[in-house]
Amino acid sequence: MDRKVTIMGAIGASVFVLIMAPTALAGHSCGSKAATAKAANDIVDTAASAGDFETLVTAIKAAGLTETLKGEGPFTVFAPTDAAFAKLPKGTVESLLKDLPKLRSILKYHVVAGAVKAADVSKLQHAKTVLGQQVEIDTSKGVRINDATVTAADIEAKNGVIHVIDTVLLPKDDIIDLATKAGEFETLVTAIRAAGLTDTLRGEGPFTVFAPTDEAFAQLPDGTLDSLLKDTSKLRSILTYHVVPGRVLAADVVKLRKAKTVQGEHVSIDASSGVRINEATVVKTDIEAGNGVIHVIDAVITPEKKHES
Repeated sequence: MDRKVTIMGAIGASVFVLIMAPTALAGHSCGSKAATAKAANDIVDTAASAGDFETLVTAIKAAGLTETLKGEGPFTVFAPTDAAFAKLPKGTVESLLKDLPKLRSILKYHVVAGAVKAADVSKLQHAKTVLGQQVEIDTSKGVRINDATVTAADIEAKNGVIHVIDTVLLPKDDIIDLATKAGEFETLVTAIRAAGLTDTLRGEGPFTVFAPTDEAFAQLPDGTLDSLLKDTSKLRSILTYHVVPGRVLAADVVKLRKAKTVQGEHVSIDASSGVRINEATVVKTDIEAGNGVIHVIDAVITPEKKHES
């Protein structure tokens, strides 16, 4: 999983990309000072000098994407204005600046591979983002990307192009979001953070997670959890043993006798009476996230306790 963390980190160091339709942009002029700028500056400098992307530039710096967006590229940036960020609920921006994995997730949702100008999008209805989720493109009335309206296009930078939107795009809840909101996976989320796997499980995936509840962790012998939180290598091994690559829904799980985990070893699957993953019983299935699916189990499974069929 350490290698996957590296891979996801490299993806996370990608860039924002916008695609938009020419028909909706005909006759539309840009109100930003960046519209008249010559392509002498990179994307970050162009956005910074425009005057209406201060929040975006701050977010890019906080997320550690500055050097990437100053790189060779080319990149296309789907750029929310300061007014777009101001439309978020009070305290959201401040919260995101403290939750960098979540911030990176949101920024990556503004990324589609390739440097694409407005004239190239007329035949598209959706585009896959670097996060792995799709954005929907509607050119029937103006240009809309999900709920955002494109207000200006093709602002040139020396390493790409910026397009302006009036709303921040928010991806579907990822695995971390769902686990956090559920209220019964607090220990699991704490362990994921301690193991340094948050960015990975916010990444493109998709992943299938067999998620032990707080009650499942409470069944471990006294002191086990505290010990694991101090031994991050062993903790990562156990957590990645709960993750299977791909989006494996319940209808597919019951057809399997075993599945290879991200940790590298197999879990056994017994669907003869209910569904058991090793010694754990699946108590809830198919909780779908933007980057995978969660199945809830009632016990923590560990590689040394596996029972392969």
